[in-house]
Order: sequence, then structure tokens, then C-alpha cells
Amino acid sequence: MAYRTAVVRWLLALALASVAGTKALPCDAADWADPSKVLKVALASDIAGLDPAAIQDLFGNSICRHIFDALYMWDYLARPYQFVPKVAAGMPEISADGRIWTIRIKPGIYFTDDPAFGGKRRELVAADFVYEWKRVMDPRVRSPNTDLLERKIVGLDDAAAKAKTTGKFDYDTEIQGLRAIDRYTLRVELVTPDYTFLQVLNAPSLAGMAREVVEKYQDESGRVMNHPVGTGPYKLKEWQPNRRIVLEANPGFRDVRFPAAPANADATTKTVADTMKNKRLPQIGRIEVSIVEETNPRLLMFNNAELDLADIPYDVAPKMIDADGHLLPEFAKRAIFLDRGVELTTTYSYFNDEIRVIRSGQGMPATQPIPPGAEGHVANFKGFATYDPAMARALLDKFGYRVASNGVRTRPDGSPLVIRQTSVIGAVFRQFDDLWSRNMRDVGIHMEFDVQSFQEAFKASHMGKLQFVGYGWSGDGADDFMRLFYGPNSGSGNLARFRNADFDALYEKSHITPDDTERNRLYESMTRIVSAQAPWCVNAYRISNTVAQPWIRGYRKNAHFLIPSWWYLDIDTAAQKARRP
Repeated sequence: MAYRTAVVRWLLALALASVAGTKALPCDAADWADPSKVLKVALASDIAGLDPAAIQDLFGNSICRHIFDALYMWDYLARPYQFVPKVAAGMPEISADGRIWTIRIKPGIYFTDDPAFGGKRRELVAADFVYEWKRVMDPRVRSPNTDLLERKIVGLDDAAAKAKTTGKFDYDTEIQGLRAIDRYTLRVELVTPDYTFLQVLNAPSLAGMAREVVEKYQDESGRVMNHPVGTGPYKLKEWQPNRRIVLEANPGFRDVRFPAAPANADATTKTVADTMKNKRLPQIGRIEVSIVEETNPRLLMFNNAELDLADIPYDVAPKMIDADGHLLPEFAKRAIFLDRGVELTTTYSYFNDEIRVIRSGQGMPATQPIPPGAEGHVANFKGFATYDPAMARALLDKFGYRVASNGVRTRPDGSPLVIRQTSVIGAVFRQFDDLWSRNMRDVGIHMEFDVQSFQEAFKASHMGKLQFVGYGWSGDGADDFMRLFYGPNSGSGNLARFRNADFDALYEKSHITPDDTERNRLYESMTRIVSAQAPWCVNAYRISNTVAQPWIRGYRKNAHFLIPSWWYLDIDTAAQKARRP
């Protein structure tokens, strides 16, 4: 039966290739997307939806990255990290003045079949990127990702402004700076040269989107949150809110192979690449994603082989990892694979003992918004205020925040001083709340906590309704972090709504500065302004620990893949059957 099924799949692949007029697939084409291979993973929060233009959080993007294709991506194995084409045919062709970008799309890439296409195969074309970028700027969609495109593309801001006046975005009128000049060629005209623009072109929110899908399934806001249709390796099979998400391999996914190890690869990377050599992706036919908010249950599920791959929550790391970052003996003897590294992530809201007490040592004190390993990080910078309760008390006294008879400080006008922090559901976040409360009480400040789901808190942040909240932010380079302080980005990336004219001028100058060394000097100046003004209390650079069951193949940690890259993985089913409890 297995042999007959394989032959049928192979013949079907040949038939589809013939109908599409593309080159027939090689004879091992049946050896992919095996429905008997089921990857079981977990997310710490449910998703808000699956419209790339409408979401910004890690959890939704973890799913969207497997359904939709951006133009570019980070090479999975290359170190140092390399930005490479995904559905683009090559790197952008940039004019001598830096303003005209020409990007060619690979032909023969198709969306998953959907009734919106009327029974026909729908090819990905340059116009799909034009359409999606317009959607990001459409006021009706209320995208949190407008900061990726605002003030950058000739005519695009004007079109968005007109839509605010008329109540409708004109998708049919051509915009000078954003055009599909032929079926497979995207032409972007920038307002000014922007030497950081490439960094945004791997964003899921700028992936190609079929207009037919939006027009068939959109809600009153023009969003398609429950019916994603993309060109990626997987498609949505099932979404049970607050319980689980199921992805199935896209049967029409193009022929993509596991990447070869680079010449400078370490031994582990070479072994991973040799194991996966020339395998067509995805190998796994089904991904089951459980929504598990609490950390201890996720660790227990992995220990019971109910999860195949898991990021070890930092608060429970000592139950699995020793002080030197090695697996404890009881896990090592089970041939569990541990991969760890410092994420290109900065968390904010910080007190002195957080890394030791709550993160169990799985982090480094953050000194600036840009993490180590990213362009623009300032070595040996120590500008942010240290934890100093005595100094805090003295400053509060100096500026009129006096301690009342009940031991709690008041405002200078005598009214109560209360800090209201929004927190997130989960035992680990209760530890953060307790730490904040104890440390603030030590300087006489009363705190109150509003506990919400992550999605509720994130939505309120974008609406400007929260007084105080803590998050983490992951990026690829300096601009991904510095745009979070750029005044005009308030309410999109800039959730703190920080505005500083000197910072904004430096940020704008960084975009038109071609020299890397000079641009890094600008980032250092921006870092010093943020340090002095402190719109964030920077927290930690997280150390990420990921464990894989011994039957998982193809896993390698990549700092640019905080969003999971499940489509690179395979399962050794024989090893799985032999080892699973």
C-alpha cells in the first residue's frame, strides 16, 4: 500500500508539472510532504488572526511565515548570516542614486488552490506585492506595520491620505513609486535613497497576497483573518481558538531543497546538512500547534514526547539545563538535542535581579535597544541607569513625590501616585509582577496590575490605552530596533510614542547614509539619546534554548529565525517509533 501510494503521488506530481508547463520533477519528488509525519509543537499564546497585513506579533507571524512567502529571507545555515532571495529571482537591482529598486519574481510559483480562483491555478506575480503593500497602507485595514512603508515610497503616502478623506483606498490607480512593470517585475521608487530598505523585505506583512482572496473573504475592516491563502510550504487546515492550529503541507509547493552547508560551517551544521542533503521541502506533512500558555505544562509535554521541538521557558530552564548551559544527564542520555544562542531580541522593563531570579540566568543584562550581533550595537556601552533604589528615592524626593503617612508616595499636587502595569496571563508573568511590585514598593510607589491575554494587551498597546507594559522585540538589524523610537511611527512600531527631534533627524539621516561605518556612528548617537530619555527600561538579551527530540532532523538554531522555521525539519519515523515512550 505504501509503495502504491508513493507511485500515485509521483504520477500526480508529473501530471501537474506537465499541465503547468514547467519542468517535470525528479524521480524522488514523491519523497516529500509525507502525511504520516506529524510535527507537534506549542505556542505560548493563541493568534489574533492570519492576515499578514493585520498582525505584528510573534505568534501570528510564526504561522504566517509558513503560509505566505516574502521576497527575501535569511539563509538557514550561513554564518555570518546572509540575506537571500525567497520568491525573488535575485537581489534587488538598485539605481546609481539609490532610489529605484527593481525586483524580479521567480515564475512558476502558485497560490494554494482556493474557490476564490474559480478552479484555476493562480500564479504569484509582481502585482500581488503591489496590492499587499497598498493594503498595509490602507487606513481601513488598520495595519500595525505601516512603519515599514510610510514616508518611503513615492505616492504611497498620498494615496493613503486620500483614502482617509474619501473613506476608500483606490487600489486600481497606479502609484508612481509602486508598480508592476510586467508580470514578474516589481519597480519601487523611493522618496529618498534608503540603505536600510532591504531589511524590511523579509517581513511577512509585505508578502504577496491575491486580491481575489481578500475580496472574497474580507471582513468589515478589509482583513482576512481566518482564511489565509498563500504560496508557502503549508496551508491552514484547522484553527480552534485558544486550543490548537493545524497546518498541512501545500501539495502545489514549488521544488525547494534543503540548503547545503556553507564552506565555513561547524561540525554540527555539516551533520545536519548531510542528513538532509537534497531533500525536498517540506518533508513533514502535518504540523499540530498546541496553545499552551503556562511554561511547566510545555516542559512536561516535551518530556512526555507530546512535543517534538520546544523552546525551553527560561523560568523552568534549571529543570533541564545546568549552569554551564548543558543538558542535565537524564535528558542527555535520551539523545535529546539542545541548541542555544543569544537572540537578536531586546526585552524591556528591567530590575536588577530579574535575570537571576526569573530568567534563571538565561539572559544577559541589556545595555541598549540594539542587541549584540546586530549592526549598530555599541560595544561596552553602559549608558542606561543602573538599579539604584537610594538614588531613585532621592530623585523622587527632589521632584516633589513625597512619602505620605501610609508609606506610599503622592504626586507633587498631593494626589495618589499609582503606576498601572498591564501584565499577561501565566505563572512566569506573575513572577514579573511580584518583582515589579516589591522593587517599586521599596521606593514608595504603589503599583496595580491589569492581567490580560497577550493579544488583548498588544491590541491595547497599539491603541495607546496602556500606561505601562513590557514586551520583547526581535529584529534583523539596527533599523528594526531604532524605528521603534522614531516619532512618526507612534502607534505602529513606536508603541512608547517617543518623540525627540534630535533622534528623528539622526534616524532619517541613517537611511540616506551609504557608508556602514558612518551609519553605525549615527546609531550610536541615537542610542545615547534613548539612554538619556529612557522611553524604555531595557531588560535583557535573552538566551534561547531549544530542544529537539532525537528523531527530529534538520534543526539548527538561527538568530534571525526567532519565528520558527518548521518547514526545514524532518522526522525519522523509525527512530520515533523506537524511542517514543
